[in-house]
Amino acid sequence: MSALSRGLISRLRLLSLNPAIATATATPSAASSSPATYLIFRRFSSDTQVVDASEEERSRIIHAKPGVMAPSSKRTGLIAFKCGMTALWDKWGARIPITLLWVDDNIVSQVKTVPKEGINALQIGCGQKKAKHLTKAEVGHFRAQQVPMKRKLREFPVTEDALLPVGTLIGVRHFVPGQYVDVTGISKGKGFQGVMKRHNFKGLPASHGVSLAHRSGGSTGQRDAPGKVFKRRKMAGRMGGKQRTVKNVWVYKIDPARNLMWVKGQVPGATGNFVFIKDSVFRKPDISLLPFPTYFAAEDEEATELKPLIADLGEVDPFMAAD
Repeated sequence: MSALSRGLISRLRLLSLNPAIATATATPSAASSSPATYLIFRRFSSDTQVVDASEEERSRIIHAKPGVMAPSSKRTGLIAFKCGMTALWDKWGARIPITLLWVDDNIVSQVKTVPKEGINALQIGCGQKKAKHLTKAEVGHFRAQQVPMKRKLREFPVTEDALLPVGTLIGVRHFVPGQYVDVTGISKGKGFQGVMKRHNFKGLPASHGVSLAHRSGGSTGQRDAPGKVFKRRKMAGRMGGKQRTVKNVWVYKIDPARNLMWVKGQVPGATGNFVFIKDSVFRKPDISLLPFPTYFAAEDEEATELKPLIADLGEVDPFMAAD
């Protein structure tokens, strides 16, 4: 049976099992109640004059203008390039471990809405890449959206009030110094490692009676009952190379002129990898300080005149334990 036949049979079965959908296909007015019902009705209908009530929502124009962020609003994230780690000293002389991130030419490359795709999300593109280094599907996607070729793409779910039009540039001022963010990346691949490095086992005693097995994992199971090794047993294996998220990373400083961001501590991945930054989920920032849906530069603002912004440390050293 061909794929086309299987798809036709599955849709006919859906229509026969769901009375609501069957009723909607019989009456065009009922088909306009939901986007999914409309799509099914439109697929099997030969009447081209049927117009869905949500067509106005489908063709709604998204404007790039500042708004007011609500407590339930969710902004988009950004893609950054990990430049490496360094250290800075604050005004009290305390050493702050810092990871430097470069927000390289982020742009909205696609907008997804509920009436059309079933979700409110923004696809963000980062970096630059030549067309000859991309697949035909990727080139066709960028040309259809009329945006430059991008090296890395990432989709961020947002709320409806945080949607931005295609082609909107997003800089490092999307974030505010002093806020907390969540950073996601691919951790460094360590290859095949033993249990001491992979799971922090202490190993076997290094005294008499242990022969050439000091770094082994010891027993992994029982005898005849159950006579097997249970799943999820911590053993040697491949370590690293997985997606990991470091939560509640503090933004120390941003440089709008160069689109650089300094964050306190380490983030996943090796130098040169891409990481994905979004507002923290647990330590939510003050919504009155965040630009919503993003920061829009003034017309007379020049990049050369922008100065770095540093988080306010206050009068008490936040990195020193209280007496």
